[in-house]
This record gives sequence, C-alpha cells and structure tokens, in this order.
Amino acid sequence: MNDYQDKLHRFVFDDTPIRGNTINLSNTFKATLEKHNYPPILRQVLGELMAASALLAATIKMLNGALILQIMGNGPIRLLVVECSTDFGLRATAKWQGSLNKETFSELVGDGHFIITLDPKDGGQSYQGIVPLEGKDISEVLENYMERSEQIPTRIWLSCDGESAAGLLLQKVPDHEEADSDAWKRTCVLANTVKSSELLELDARSLLIRLFHEEKIRVFDPKLTNFKCTCSRNNVGKMLKTLGKKEIEDILAEQGSIEIHCEFCNARYAFDEIDARQLFETRLAPSSVRKH
Repeated sequence: MNDYQDKLHRFVFDDTPIRGNTINLSNTFKATLEKHNYPPILRQVLGELMAASALLAATIKMLNGALILQIMGNGPIRLLVVECSTDFGLRATAKWQGSLNKETFSELVGDGHFIITLDPKDGGQSYQGIVPLEGKDISEVLENYMERSEQIPTRIWLSCDGESAAGLLLQKVPDHEEADSDAWKRTCVLANTVKSSELLELDARSLLIRLFHEEKIRVFDPKLTNFKCTCSRNNVGKMLKTLGKKEIEDILAEQGSIEIHCEFCNARYAFDEIDARQLFETRLAPSSVRKH
C-alpha cells in the first residue's frame, strides 16, 4: 500500500474563503466492491460517487452520523447508493438492468433524481434534499446541487480506473471576508488542469504543489478511510420487529423462515420460528447463523 492511499486530506487557502479536500480510495474501494460482480463501467461510476461522498462528508459538521448519496434513473443504471460515515467508513451498492454499453453518464442513468441524506444515527431528525439529475457526469450533478440547493459554490474533480478512486474538492465558504476577490476564480482555473492520473497517483501534498504552487495552503493531518457496513443481526432483528408479530408469523407460515440479504456487503441473516419468537421476548437466538 502506498502512503497516500485510503486517506482524506483537508486543506485551506490562507487569507481566502476557500477550503478543499483530497481523497484517495484504494483498499477501501476494493473492499467495498469485492463481493459484487459489477461491470467495469459501473465500478467506475460507483467509485467516483464513493470519492465524492467522502469529499462532501468532510465539509459537514456532524458528530456521529452518515452522508448518503443516491442517484436514481430510468436508464440502464437504475440506482447508485453510497454511504459515508463521519469517520469515513464507506459502503456502496448499485442496481442495473440490460447492457451497460452506453458511452456517457447521462445515457447510463437517463432521467431521474439525485438524493442527498444526512442521517445523524442518534435518533435525531434526518435531512434530505431531492433534485432532478442535472449534469453530464457525477461531478457536475453534485456541483449543481451544492450551488442551487445549498448556495455554496463547489467544484469537484473525480477519477476512477476500476481499481481505485480519487477526487479533489474546492469550496467557497459563504459569509467569509474576501481579501482577494480573484482567489476563487483563480484556484478553480488552476485545479481544472488536474489530470485523472494525477488524482489517482499523487499524494495530497504533491498534488497541491503541482496545482497551486504559488498559493499559500495549509494541509491538515489526514483521516483514514475504510470499508464499513453497518448491517448486523441485531439491526435486522429490530427491523423485522417493526413489522409486527402477526406479519412475521404470516411470513413464517408461508416460507418456513425469513432470510434478509444486505445489498451492501452480501451478508445474509436467517430467522426461523424460534428466532422470530425471541424477537418479541428478550434477545436474538444465539444459535442462528450469519452466512456470506
């Protein structure tokens, strides 16, 4: 593993309202998708969305929760979902049908919606924004959302080669005094010279020096990323319990057992009559098996 892989770096441009993040996902990307047999183009698109989710999550003030990005379309790619926790644990899944031989992102997803959800994971109220899909690629979709829904100028550059994913984000912080009125335009022009190979292969400091060598930048200590699925037998049991005892009994009478499949990590959880009875008593039966 190279030293720059699976890390997120925050940075700021001194004396300007501009902040940014860089991300590299290597082992994180591989671990997230290793249990899925996705076509190459789908791996690429999902990798870009994973990188984007971490970049955006790093801009949000939330102590314990997750940022969830969803793209829903009527094209061959029907659904893309990425969840990034506040400690940069990621998981992702996708649904598609037919052949993915279209050439552009717009052709692959067709018409649809982009959904961003902030889930505090502590029982607090979630926030969700839903907008039409607008943009020729994932970067443009997210930039349009941030500009129009959040009123925060944001530029995002993403790259994925099917084995790793990376990205760069610049953001102009609102209500911040500007000593250099040309800074936002200048830094965006400079960042726009970045190459996909540089995003994937350069460490954060080398990348920032390459792009902004005449700017004053402070780079903060990195945060590590990893694959993290939050599914568990206990969580599945809680979900089943919300269906009610009568509904569970009806399913068991028809099917003999209940099997739940996690679409993120492919884990399977089986509940028989004894397990179901204990859902409504004290705790889950220890005898049941988690299968992969």
